[in-house]
Amino acid sequence: MATGSINVSVENIFPLIKKFLYSDHEIFLRELISNATDATLKLKHLTNIGEASVEYGNPTIEVKVDKENKLLHIIDQGIGMTAEEVEKYINQVAFSGAEEFLEKYKDSAKDSGIIGHFGLGFYSAFMVAEKVEIITKSYTDAPAAHWTCDGSPTYTIEAHDKTERGTEIILHIGEEDTEFLEENRISELLVKYNKFMPVSIKFGTKTETLPKPEGAKEEDPAPTQEVDNIINNPNPAWTKQPAELKDEDYKGFYRELYPMQFEEPLFNIHLNVDYPFNLTGILYFPKLGQDMSMQKDRIQLYQNQVFVTDNVEGIVPEFLTMLRGVIDSPDIPLNVSRSYLQADGAVKKISSYITRKVADKLSSLFKNDREDFESKWNDIKVVIEYGMLSEDKFFEKADKFALYPTVDNTYFTFEELQEKIKENQTDKDNKLVVLYASNQDEQHAYISAAKDKGYEVLLLDSPIVSHLIQKLETSKENITFARVDGDHIDNLIKKDEETISKLSDEEKESLKTDLEKVIPADKYTVQLEAMDSNASPFIITQPEFMRRMKEMQQTGGGGMNMFGNMPEMFNLIVNTNHELIGQIKDTKTDKKKERLIKQSLDLARLSQNLLKGEELTDFIKRSFEMIK
Repeated sequence: MATGSINVSVENIFPLIKKFLYSDHEIFLRELISNATDATLKLKHLTNIGEASVEYGNPTIEVKVDKENKLLHIIDQGIGMTAEEVEKYINQVAFSGAEEFLEKYKDSAKDSGIIGHFGLGFYSAFMVAEKVEIITKSYTDAPAAHWTCDGSPTYTIEAHDKTERGTEIILHIGEEDTEFLEENRISELLVKYNKFMPVSIKFGTKTETLPKPEGAKEEDPAPTQEVDNIINNPNPAWTKQPAELKDEDYKGFYRELYPMQFEEPLFNIHLNVDYPFNLTGILYFPKLGQDMSMQKDRIQLYQNQVFVTDNVEGIVPEFLTMLRGVIDSPDIPLNVSRSYLQADGAVKKISSYITRKVADKLSSLFKNDREDFESKWNDIKVVIEYGMLSEDKFFEKADKFALYPTVDNTYFTFEELQEKIKENQTDKDNKLVVLYASNQDEQHAYISAAKDKGYEVLLLDSPIVSHLIQKLETSKENITFARVDGDHIDNLIKKDEETISKLSDEEKESLKTDLEKVIPADKYTVQLEAMDSNASPFIITQPEFMRRMKEMQQTGGGGMNMFGNMPEMFNLIVNTNHELIGQIKDTKTDKKKERLIKQSLDLARLSQNLLKGEELTDFIKRSFEMIK
């Protein structure tokens, strides 16, 4: 067996870095400012533990654009480097000075906020620069050093006359990347990636209005002064303890995160745990619409206050990606695949913790002020229902506070609903039958008929209602759901007395023959039912199973594609006790009988929004003719 060392060709590294180190070249600015932040926080830690006898003060990181000379400067007042340290940390690709520092001071520096991991961040500069300079002065008495590299494997390092501690990175921006010499572009990137960095970041100046001096006239302009333009908030709300914050602080931070969002959030959840993993953050429940896809990717992921991404799938449970806010954790691995994240032990624990905290918050809101919780239900239900579908542990907790509103705006928990309908809504097998509507306007006639019989009708109108019903039916015992315009409810509900038909068996057989001559057999199954004479003469329903499977397929039911190409089939329930049905039966001429049946069928189709296009036009013409 032979062993050896893998040799890396330095000549090939820089072209790879320039093209492939990060998918977005703009990320270079985040990386360089993260390095500057680390340098500053290292100095802070050393002064705190007495190993650096310098005045820490109130250091800033400054970004400057020199468009004329095509230069971009990033300047910090941090720990700096000696010439030897430049050799060690800069000239060794992928050697992380931050990791080395954290290892050396592992007992005291774990909460220092130092960011760096891979040691590659500095080299992201070569994605946009054709030459990079480092001018650095250590916090010690060592002389300053000046390092220069033009993207080739060679570099120069020499002494420099810099007297103030810290490091200045100078990027000579390449011709293809001159967008990074535009102040608006740099400002945009600083706000995007560095808005909450723990060290103040200066970019240019701004004009500040001062109070008018005493005795000034009203028409006199207020004095102004130029001040440093600090673009970040080094102490965002999520870095503080919940006890330090009031409701207005949380709302203010929400406006800071989403300045173009005018609606206030409904409530927030503060995340704060340091064992067995480190996680902080604030999640907000906004007012959500019915379109789930439009709500995603609004949670921002940070690592030690450095923005990483707003795609948190695999970290935050999928049903909570519709929320907004911030999560910050040094324990979430970066630059790895989603499948790796989902398998990572720490990430799994973080995801479970977030699910539990959200469930506990919702449970608390429900118990402490149910009336307020009910008023918010329509704005938050899609998240809760999605969570009940996708997370079994969340389902167990949510089962106690999830609400089921009726068409009359009464709200039940599932336990309360069962108690309410147990006497009046059972089928022939003694199963509880939960009637529901999905559109109160379109199903108004069916809702009215059910309410006239004393039935409770829920209003379940979220886009995932079919999936939710399927989950409830499989997880609950002795219960079934039926949409109010589905299979006719008189077939589902057990009645003390059967309604007697006014037609004999012979008359019903003859009537059915007449109906089937006119009604398309490929779309409708004709059923004769004895109902109250005030009920509609023709009622169109769709088999509950078939309709539900189609709905689930349309909203991503997985394995439901076999239902996608099946023709629409409906039941036509004919009320044999209605006066119109008697008239159809007694009509002598086939032509008139056909006209009555067709008109009645089209009225029933119209009530179900099934009459469209040319058929609707013909129906309107025929109706006017009949009126004449």
